[in-house]
Formats: sequence, structure tokens, C-alpha cells
Amino acid sequence: MILQVNEIEEIGRRLDHYLVDQLTKYSRSRVQSFIRSGQILVNGNKCKTGYSLEMNDIIQVYVLKEESNFKKLIPENLNLSIIHEDESIVVINKSSGIIVHPGIGFNSGTVANGLAYHFQKLSNINGDLRPGIVHRLDKDTSGVMVIAKTNSAHVFLADQFKERKVKKKYSGITWGIWENENGEINEPLSRDKKDPTKYSINANGKNSITKYEVKKIFRHSSLVSFFPLTGRTHQIRIHSSHHGHPIFGDEKYGGGISRSKGFLPEFKSHYKKMIQKFNRHALHAERLELIHPISKQIVKFDAPLPQEYLDLVKSINLLNE
Repeated sequence: MILQVNEIEEIGRRLDHYLVDQLTKYSRSRVQSFIRSGQILVNGNKCKTGYSLEMNDIIQVYVLKEESNFKKLIPENLNLSIIHEDESIVVINKSSGIIVHPGIGFNSGTVANGLAYHFQKLSNINGDLRPGIVHRLDKDTSGVMVIAKTNSAHVFLADQFKERKVKKKYSGITWGIWENENGEINEPLSRDKKDPTKYSINANGKNSITKYEVKKIFRHSSLVSFFPLTGRTHQIRIHSSHHGHPIFGDEKYGGGISRSKGFLPEFKSHYKKMIQKFNRHALHAERLELIHPISKQIVKFDAPLPQEYLDLVKSINLLNE
């Protein structure tokens, strides 16, 4: 199995922390033992578990019998919602509940499987298991993604993400009423020391900036537009939660059912039913604005809010009456 470091958020991460995310069937101690024994190499060399990843590092994994299942991506008709397509890029509206690309433990039902079915040719810079994948969205975050058809388009787009030239807009429903109608959250993030599946505010973490604008205020929550200037994992979810306004339905960062404790019984019951029915965090990637690889013109792509999101807004709004 071969992995390549090609996303900004991975630069500087420890090798063992990165691999725990990729090799999800194995504990950190097991992954560390693989690294120490030389069964995992970086750029052909044996490394320490705490090696700091650099852009374009090639990681070779020689330890897993299960790897044979991942050597070839299986095309699947996932009925992708295609917003735009031309000779160099594809833009999709990703549904919630779908992982972007395969990893150990899941090799089907991903965006990559769907892309392999719908398109004969996509960029292969990220390897055969991630055709065309330039950036990612969390599993339960819906919304717009740009896919590269060619390697030249991939490099051009990746550079824009790296240089923070891509403008992103998200729509989120948060708990609570924000003190200011708009503002900027500038809090560095790093992987959580107690839970490696989470990230947290850390003074020694990576620079992370999110702008926000409150669009509508409900009785106990708000509809907010977020504009992340950096692209850290879980950035919006953590920044919003850190300021006392976790994303509605976000169990990982304090926005789940437990958030409704303390409300009057009639409100608590309504919120519990809403969260259970929605069954994910209320965050949607609404817009991408970037420079087109061929025309070199600024283009904007919008992903309409999914019906279940609109229904949730309607249900929350009814509590205002």
C-alpha cells in the first residue's frame, strides 16, 4: 500500500498519528511497532514514529494482508450529484454520510468509488484509490467539492488550496445566540492528545482562521454562514464549539442531544427528536470560488442546501412561534 502526503493539513503531523487515521483497524501502538520494524517506510527510508510529515512524502506500507483488497478501486454507481463538468474539472454536491475516499476498513461506498464509475479519466496524483480528489469534506458534512480530471488541473487546484486562494462558504446551524452578528475566530488547532479522532484548540497548533456571519436567530440557536480562511480538519466545528456555539447535532464537539439538557421539557423533547431524525451535524459546504485551471477566470460553484437541512431549519423556526 502506498500513501502520499499532499494535503496542507497533514504537513507537520507525526507519522504515527497520520497512519492511525489511515490504518483504522490498528491501534497506535501497533502502528508504531510497524514503523519501528521497518514495515513502513517514508520515501524508501526507515523513520522514527515521530517523524514530521512533509509535502509529497511517499509512505510505503508492507504489513497488511488486508491490503490486497485495496489495490484496485471498485467502481460503484452512487448516483453522484454533478453540479458542473468540463474538460478539466468536475464539481459535485456530496451527500452527507459518505466518506470521500477508501481507507483500511472501508473500501466501498465512497465518493472515489462513485467517481470511478462515472468518469473514465481522472487525475492520479493521489494514487489509484483517490482519483481526482483534491480536497475533502467530513463524512457527515454535505456540499460542494471540486474534482480534478487531469494531473495539470489537480496541481493547479491544489496550489490554490495551499495558497488559500480558494474562497469557501459553509452554512451551519449552531446552538445559542452569538454575541456579535459577524466576526473572526483565530484559534490554532492540533490533534487532541486524549482522543486522536478529535482536534482541539492548542496554542502550539496550526494557524486556523474562520470568519462568520449570523444570518438568522432562533429561540435557542442560530443560522450562520462560515468562511474558513484555512482548511484544518474539523475547523468550523471546533471554532464554533470553542466560542460556545457547537454545530447542531455534532456529538463529537458538544452539539448533540446532551446540549438540550436544562431546557423546558417541551423544548428538550423537540430538540431530541430533531437531532435523532437529522442524524448528523448541521453543516453544509455551500460555495467554492476558485480560478479555473483552463480559462484562468474566477468561477463560483454553489451546492443547494439539502432538503433534510431545509426541513431542520423549518422545524427549529417553528419553536419561535
